[in-house]
Amino acid sequence: MGDLILVRHGETEWSRSGKHTSWTDLPLTEKGREQARAVAPLLAKEPVGAVFVSPLLRARQTAELAGLHATRTDDEMAEWDYGAYEGITTPEIQRTRPGWFLFTDGVAAGPPEHPGESPEQVGARADRVLARVRAAQETTEGHVALVSHGHFLRVLTARYLGLPPSDGALFKLETGTAGLLGTEHERPVVARWNVGPSA
Repeated sequence: MGDLILVRHGETEWSRSGKHTSWTDLPLTEKGREQARAVAPLLAKEPVGAVFVSPLLRARQTAELAGLHATRTDDEMAEWDYGAYEGITTPEIQRTRPGWFLFTDGVAAGPPEHPGESPEQVGARADRVLARVRAAQETTEGHVALVSHGHFLRVLTARYLGLPPSDGALFKLETGTAGLLGTEHERPVVARWNVGPSA
């Protein structure tokens, strides 16, 4: 059974400025496109048998530019729904919520179509994605690659390791970088992390 490769999408205008970006469907900046292309040689060294991608444009562009083809779109790999904090930076949020921290405090409710998610809700989504990944690993030769978003992939990493969703805070992941989750003595481990041009 192969390992799990995680790729965070390249830079967007909002990731560059620190704005929380979940459903706002932004394209990559030119730097983001360069980051995605720079991930391609790293991925070319790995036998990739299946690719799952967030439905959002920035993730799909990253997968394509990184040379990952025959992708399967998985709606549950979208970024954490930030609710009322969409498009707002952490310092701006902390003006009205001093000490606010996404991984423990969640977000304020947003509009009905984007009400926001708690850490536990994002963790439940990550668990469902991991169940599909494990099923794919049993029928696929090579690794499974996931192309998604920073906060979602951090929570998914925590859940892969058997940790609570809030422990995703421990795994900072830069734009346009990759990580490798594997096993050692049949126990889940982080084999590589934040590998890429912006690390």
